Amino acid sequence: MILRDTVVEVDLRAIGANMDAICQMVGPEVAVMPVVKANAYGLGAVGVAPTLMEHGARYLAVATLSEAMELREAYADYPLFILGHTPDRLLGIVAENNITQTIFSKHQAEILGKAALALGKRAKVHLKVDTGFHRLGIDDVDELYAICNTEGIEVEGIFSHLALVNAEEDEKQFTKLMGVIAALEKRGVSFKYKHITDSISAVDYPEYRLNMVRPGALVYGLRGFHKGYVEVTQAMAFKTRISQLHRIKAGEGVGYDYLWRAARDSVIATLPFGYADGYPRNMRDKGYVTIRGMKCPLVGVLCMDQCMADVTDVANVAEGDEAVIYGSGRDNTMDIPEAAALAGTNKNEIIARILARPPRVYIK
Repeated sequence: MILRDTVVEVDLRAIGANMDAICQMVGPEVAVMPVVKANAYGLGAVGVAPTLMEHGARYLAVATLSEAMELREAYADYPLFILGHTPDRLLGIVAENNITQTIFSKHQAEILGKAALALGKRAKVHLKVDTGFHRLGIDDVDELYAICNTEGIEVEGIFSHLALVNAEEDEKQFTKLMGVIAALEKRGVSFKYKHITDSISAVDYPEYRLNMVRPGALVYGLRGFHKGYVEVTQAMAFKTRISQLHRIKAGEGVGYDYLWRAARDSVIATLPFGYADGYPRNMRDKGYVTIRGMKCPLVGVLCMDQCMADVTDVANVAEGDEAVIYGSGRDNTMDIPEAAALAGTNKNEIIARILARPPRVYIK
């Protein structure tokens, strides 16, 4: 049962089509590992996972152990990969639950390997190479080689991440990764998976795809590429309904501190969403919702749980009418790129910041 009027609609058909397009773009020899960190960028990792699995995902990638465990509890055997750091004290949980871990130190490899051996198994890892991003990873070939020879460890892959500064810097990073791989292969190490591309670089740099790509925002229909092209569709919408209508006189104020006052006799709609749902508070005087096909500006200071919109020009407006917060961009709705521009951030943050409070409604 849906207990709120404010919901996130997730179009699983669009996600499936986006995955099909990505798989077709990279070809059958390249594994696709969709990134479902941050609750699948706000769309709900457990809810979208089956669609990703059905449409060609070889792995599901998350950022943290807690995210991995949520998926492991729902999908006992599916390959899961932790992109980020897992603290030493928790590495036993990684081994116990057959989760593939990013490793970038001999120290952690030994802890994870020992935990795996105690369970009668070997722990799968991917080596993280620092090619210049300087976030996680190392570029010490000797230490990476030592990790590869750690008892209880199966080094399945090796990877890095582009800083996406410009083509020249991206090439430097790719070349550095390939140099590290060559040096390790020369010592007899082999890797099942090699990867460096995210959503943007997987489209823009076909030559960097190697044999695995890690699309994130692209899976959910958000475009960030510049050189290449793949057809994807935004898979989410954020919607609510009018709680109450107020008819106010010119000069009356709305919301905290009356920072907005009506320039004319107006009809104001109260909407049951606010910044505690993940909507940017700085959208005051910039944001709008779409009601009956008309853009209705948000007025007054956004509240934690509610906000107000000027609906004076909406003919026959009524309590209970649907209000589209984020839509596809069609029919006067605000799409995610527009929301990001108005809020002064990027597209990923706009959707990832939507909290768990609005129910996710999956359209199949």
